[in-house]
Formats: sequence, C-alpha cells, structure tokens
Amino acid sequence: MPNVILYVACSFDGYIARGDGNIEWLSMVESGSQDYGYQKFYDSVDSLIMGRKTYQQVLSFGKWPYPGKPCYVLSRNIMESKRSDVIISSADPATLMTRFSEKGSNRVWLVGGADTLKSFLNQELVHEIIVSYIPFLLGDGIPLFQPGIPERNLTLLSTETFPNGLLQVHYRLED
Repeated sequence: MPNVILYVACSFDGYIARGDGNIEWLSMVESGSQDYGYQKFYDSVDSLIMGRKTYQQVLSFGKWPYPGKPCYVLSRNIMESKRSDVIISSADPATLMTRFSEKGSNRVWLVGGADTLKSFLNQELVHEIIVSYIPFLLGDGIPLFQPGIPERNLTLLSTETFPNGLLQVHYRLED
C-alpha cells in the first residue's frame, strides 16, 4: 500500500479554516522567497486525495495548483470534473488505496479536509503527518482533527522553524 501523508497548514490553535471555510488568514505567511519545503514535498508525491469541500475551495483559486499529478476527489455527491487529472470518486478510503496500489502509487498526499482526514485516520491509512502551524489564533472554525478519531502514537521525525514564526512538525504514525 502507498504511504499516505497529510501535509497541511493550520492556525496555532488547530483550525484549518474559519467556520465558513475562509482561509484568507493563511496569506499572512505567504512569501515569494520561502515555500516552507512545499516544492520538495510536492515533488515527492505521485498522487493527491482531497474531499469535495477542499476541491471546491481549490477551484476558487483560479489556476489549478496541482498540475501533472492525478487528484482524487472524494465526494458522496455526483460531480464532474473538467480536468482529465481530477477523478471524482465515492469509494471508501480502503478501496481507493487498493486502486492506488494497483496503479503503482508510492506516496499519496492527503490534501484535506477534516472529514476526509477523519475517514482515513479511522481506517488507519495515514502514515505521516506534516503540519505547518501558522502563528495566528483563530479561536473557532473547522478543526484539523475532528472528534472521534482513534488514538495513535506518533514519532517525531523533524521540526523546522521559520523567521516569521511558522513551525513545521513532521510525525510518523505508529501501528
């Protein structure tokens, strides 16, 4: 089975978005010169997974930010994609991972969102977590980790701090 890696940014208090899905606060750490290891990470994955809400948020950016990699969007709603590299699927996470394995995928980026992450954690399909903590308190919103996920031990692989206060932590999930 391929390794599934959550790579995400969240507020210091653990929210990935405001309650209405707004993520404009993330722009406070955008920098033309610093990508926080994004390109290296992106080059290391061969496929992406995201939920429907995350997909719709990404579409609002205008230009598709994930060229050249197949992107699977999990949705219970019937949807169509105008892109040949975006596959809409209602498959459960375990079935989807079997498909990835059959296609030779080795590293899959779990882009988001919270519901999709919960379903992958509940089936013990997440192998690594990389979180970039933004030095900002939202106080409320959509939490990164939804209630009801199973307990898991984590092993710290690395930490990195940046001059603007961003803290990036990388963990491996233990069996």
